[in-house]
Amino acid sequence: MNIASALSSVKKAIGFAAEQKAYSLNSPDFADMIGFRHTFSGVNVGGNSALYVPAVLQAVRLISETIGSLPCKVYQETEAGKEVAKDHAAYRMVHKRANGWTGAGDLRTLLTADALMHGDGYAYVIHYPDDGRPYAFERIEPKKVTVLKNDLTGAPVYRVSEKSGTRDYPHTEILHIRSFLATSPISFGKEAIGLASILERHGAQFFGSGARPTGIISNDKPQGGEAGAQAAGNIRKSFREWQKGGSGDPLILDAGWKYDQPAMTSTDAQFLEHRLEQVREIARIFGVPPTMLFELTRGTWSNTEQMGAQFLQLCLRPWLDRWQDAYTTVLLSEDEQNDHYFEFVVDDLMRADAAGRTANMTALVTNRIMTPNEARAIQNMPPLPGGDELINPHTTSNAAPTTAPAKDAA
Repeated sequence: MNIASALSSVKKAIGFAAEQKAYSLNSPDFADMIGFRHTFSGVNVGGNSALYVPAVLQAVRLISETIGSLPCKVYQETEAGKEVAKDHAAYRMVHKRANGWTGAGDLRTLLTADALMHGDGYAYVIHYPDDGRPYAFERIEPKKVTVLKNDLTGAPVYRVSEKSGTRDYPHTEILHIRSFLATSPISFGKEAIGLASILERHGAQFFGSGARPTGIISNDKPQGGEAGAQAAGNIRKSFREWQKGGSGDPLILDAGWKYDQPAMTSTDAQFLEHRLEQVREIARIFGVPPTMLFELTRGTWSNTEQMGAQFLQLCLRPWLDRWQDAYTTVLLSEDEQNDHYFEFVVDDLMRADAAGRTANMTALVTNRIMTPNEARAIQNMPPLPGGDELINPHTTSNAAPTTAPAKDAA
């Protein structure tokens, strides 16, 4: 059987029609079909290997650890507004402890990093055997999970490889955090990350004297044969001894030999700009402002603060929405979804400097949007008597008048 016939048999076996179009092994269509795309740089870029590029490491760490550090709470809608549902079984899982050995924030950090690096993050939802209430999460390695589809309902089914074999779980028993299009940003940005890796490697070789000689020793008069080789060997030995000495003595060469140190070319001078551009390219891949990857070439005091707000609104917000939806799917029943919901507290990310924060709190209290005690609670200060009323302290005061201390008689 020839290769064409063998490929035709394989296509029929896996469900391709006989008239299926043939693809070149180097074509983008074939790469999309098998889910793998090579890089033109020749660098193998994967979820773990990409972290050795500092900009990628910082982007993954920044997004995942920030999401892990934000508090998440369960709220219940009431006639008076909303209140924290501390009695709900999910409150402890999302706000305090995911399980006995993992904090809720630690689990969010791990699963977000899995989604950034591999496209998906997964965790078991463990229930009480008596009443079925959830009480813990347990992380699953992404490579052990295959996502299928229920033919009747269209809901996802998760096939997990376990020690006893494979087992299928419904969508209500697996916490699933998806990256954009269920594909890691690293997969979409392989070329940019690969080029950044090449530039970093070239820089290491360059400064390690592997890419350029430290100096050139030449002689205008050709000296061939054994005598020339011996002279070159003696000069090399003298040059190395001079380098090791470090005494500042001049290097003296005789018999017409001269030493030249190569100057940096214009291409070498652009090397730093190429590296900075790759940092900006990686920032685009992850949707992170360049200043947060410590690329401060165009950073100023004003635009850095604005980029911090953009980081919350344009980068973190989609991830937080995915987490809230995933929590709702596995932790709330259909009836509970009518009046319960999850929400992240992002106030810490929106805080400005001390002066700006004070002005903001003053405006909220003055305009009777927030009570004085609510403002004090944000500052971790104890409440004051009478501080739970919505009053304007500049026009109204419930405090008893006080008398100024008398001045001492001269």
